[in-house]
Order: sequence, then structure tokens, then C-alpha cells
Amino acid sequence: MTSTLQPATATEAVKRPGRWLALSVLVLAVLLVAVDATVLGLATPYISEDLRPSGTQLLWIGDVYSFVIAGLLVSMGSLGDRIGRKRILLVGATAFGAVSVLNAYATTPEMMILARALLGVAGATLMPSTLALIRNLFHDPRERSLAIGIWGATASAGTAVGPIAGGFLLEHFWWGSVFLINLPVMAVLVVVGVKLLPESRNPDPGPWDLHSVVLSLVGMVGIVYAVKEAAAHGFEWAALAVGLVGAAALYWFVRRQLTLPTPLLDMRLFSNRGFSGAVLADLLTVLGLSGLVFFLSQYLQLVQGRRPFEAGLAELPAAIGAVAAGLVAGRAARRFSVRAVVSGGLAAVGLALATLTLLSQSTGYPLLGTALLVVGVGAGFSFTVTADVILASVPKEQAGSASAVSETAYELGAALGIAVLGSIVTGVYQGFTAPADTPDGVHESLGGAVEAAAGLPAQTSEALLDAARQSFVDGLTLASGVGAAVLLAAAVAAWFLLRGQKLAGTVEHP
Repeated sequence: MTSTLQPATATEAVKRPGRWLALSVLVLAVLLVAVDATVLGLATPYISEDLRPSGTQLLWIGDVYSFVIAGLLVSMGSLGDRIGRKRILLVGATAFGAVSVLNAYATTPEMMILARALLGVAGATLMPSTLALIRNLFHDPRERSLAIGIWGATASAGTAVGPIAGGFLLEHFWWGSVFLINLPVMAVLVVVGVKLLPESRNPDPGPWDLHSVVLSLVGMVGIVYAVKEAAAHGFEWAALAVGLVGAAALYWFVRRQLTLPTPLLDMRLFSNRGFSGAVLADLLTVLGLSGLVFFLSQYLQLVQGRRPFEAGLAELPAAIGAVAAGLVAGRAARRFSVRAVVSGGLAAVGLALATLTLLSQSTGYPLLGTALLVVGVGAGFSFTVTADVILASVPKEQAGSASAVSETAYELGAALGIAVLGSIVTGVYQGFTAPADTPDGVHESLGGAVEAAAGLPAQTSEALLDAARQSFVDGLTLASGVGAAVLLAAAVAAWFLLRGQKLAGTVEHP
């Protein structure tokens, strides 16, 4: 069946003055989130050394943000549709900046986990609002495609700015400084956004159903927690029970949405095959990538001995590729077809991840840099086109809810990826044989092993570091292989689910 998009009405054809200036404010919010996500990975070795988290706590620091944001995105997107997307964006940005200070000055692993969770609450208000406002600012399909390309390119640029700025700060200040770079961006966003952003909301939203909010949060967090625990410790009754509670909550959430006159999330959105295919592609893409991204900075610093700033520069090709691809993705999809661009991008990422199974402690940068460039190009094409498909598939009144579904898939994929692929890395790492007379904590994390080695005799230290680093690389290559399989499967699924899907203003491809 061929999916069709609603034609633009005469009202929608009107081009809002100042829309491009307003877009510049929206991309600041995207930059805020992207920078925060990337600096965490770079700062992880320093957080490990200072706060001394266990291996499990370290994974929680990495993925509790995604747990919370995945559970709240749909609720916050729907709230924005009701009370105003501009209002919730500005409130969320202010909270994001304030909680970033709490992240910067965390003194225990538990405090850091709490700070990351609170950041997830604030972050849940940002991304759906930005995409929904773009949908309401740009009614011309080709302009909207370009705007979404700029939106995606800014997110990719943030992944470049984050490691470089973070690397510089880590070499000159303490690790908490990397979170404080959110503050000036937040300040500009709020001050300028008050003047430039237009308010938009659903004119007939209905009440905000708190019961549905609770069910969504319990369901998403329960499912992700169960997967994380099963991946790390095997199938235990406690994790299984939490997973069943989560599944039951999601079941009742769906049932409730189907019966409410004005649901928190209109489940009929998923009857559009293009919408569902784009959401699934996003989820699987991020799942396959996130575990690698979380551990790559540790590989560059703790295995290959690069300084933080150098490690940040080493990750730059991925961002460059994503920015370039994002800016031309809409044009490519109109020329070749949506499914060709999305499936081709996902396949490219999968093949690039497959080459990372060849990594060793001494792998030269040409292989790694080339793989990261291909990952960036493929992801840039895929994410930009799927975002366009998702927004174009729904009425503009539901743009917040649709954007929230897209971002929920992204964050759920990130949480599952860190949980599953991250647990693979951690599980393989913990299996190495340490030399005699070494502390028990060396098996908790590679950062712990590096720190412990500094206080050991030279011969013992060298043996410990070699064993720990090799075990970490073995885990990373295995996770890369699993990620590659996930991406290639996503490419096949996208080819079939996006058949006949087209962007507005293009000739349809079979």
C-alpha cells in the first residue's frame, strides 16, 4: 500500500516571517542536548576515578538519563501540545541549565545518578518541542525538509563540539566543568527564544491524563530496567518481575489511549506504515550505535592513551559526515526515494560497525576515522529523512505527540543499546585474569584498572594494563559486531516498511 501525505492547505502555504531566525533558537536547544550527551562519554574516565562508581553504577550514570527521558517524552510532547510548545521549551531549557550545575558538582555515584535522572526530566521537554515548532513554522514541504536537515546537522555538530570543548576543559579544569558549558547556551536560548519563537498548541487538546503519564513512565522504565539487568546479570526473578510490571503498564497505557476521547498519544498514528517504519528505523539505529558511542571515548583514552582533547578530535569525522549528509538528505530522498536513502544509510552504518570488529589495542587511526566518517554519513541520511517522514505524516496539531514518539524511540534505543551492548562490553571485560596481588576493583571498570596500576610495581602494572585493555577491546569488538547485525537488520526492515513512502513535493517511487 502506498502512503500518502495530506496536501498543504492555502493557510499552510503562507510563509511565516522570521521563521529562519526562530529556527536558530530551536537548534540551540538541540545543541544543548547533543553537547551534554557527548561530553559524558568523554568525562567518564575522570568520573570513574573521582567518584569510584561500581561497574553497575557506571552504566546507570550512562543510561539513567535515557531511562527517564524515554518514559516522559510522550507525556511532555503531549503537554506541550496542550499548554504551548514555546512555554514548555523555555521552562525545560531553564531547568536543564540548573540541573547541569548539580551534575557538575556531584560528589557521590548516587548523587550523579540522581542528577542525570533530573536532567532527563528537563531534557524530555526540549526535543519534541523543537521538532513540533519546526512543523508549525515551516509549512512549505521543501523548506521544512531543509529546516529539519539543519536541525539534524546541528545535533551532529553538537556531537563534534561536545568532545572537542569537553576535551579542552578536561585538560585544564575538573570533570564537572564539561556540564557547565550548557549554561551559556541555555541563557541565549531563553533570552532570544522569548522574543523570536511563536507560541503554538493544539486548539482542542482535551485534558492532560495523569493516569496515562504514570502508566507510560512505569512501562518504559520497567521494560528498559529489566533488559539492562538481564543483559548484565542474566535472567533473575527480580528483573523479570519488574519487566512484567512494565509490560503490563504499557499494555494498559495502549488500552487507555484507545478508549479516551482525547488520548495522551493517538495510537492511530501507528496505522501509517511510513510513520511506524520511520520510528522503528530510529529505534534500531540508535540501539546499534549507542553502546559503541558510550565506550569509544574510553577506548581512545584508556586503551590508546590519547589525551581528552585528542580523543575529541578523533571522533570528529562522524559529526562531519552527519552534518554534510543531513543538509542534503531531503533532496536525495526526493531524487531517489525515501526507502533507498534510509535503507542505504543504515546499511552503510552497519558495514562501518562491522569493520570495527577488527579493532585492537594498536589499531591505526585511518581505519577508525574512516569507519566513523561512514557512520556519520549513514546516520545523517537516515535520521534526517525519518524525522521528515514522521512530521509530514501527521496533522500539525499533533506534531508534539508525533515528535515525542520519534524522540522516545531514539532514547529507548539509546537506553537499550547502552544496557545490552554496554553490558556485553562490561561482561567480557570483567572476565580477564588479573595478575596476583592486584586489587579486586580492577574488574569493575577499565578506569579502575588504570588507576590501580599506577600504584603497582612496573612489571605487575604492565601485565595488569595489557590484560585489562585487551579484555576491554574484546568486549568492544563483540559489541560492534552485534551493533552491525542490528543495523543491517534495520536496513532490511526499512526497505520494506518505507515502500512507497515519499516526502511532500516529490515524485513517488515504487
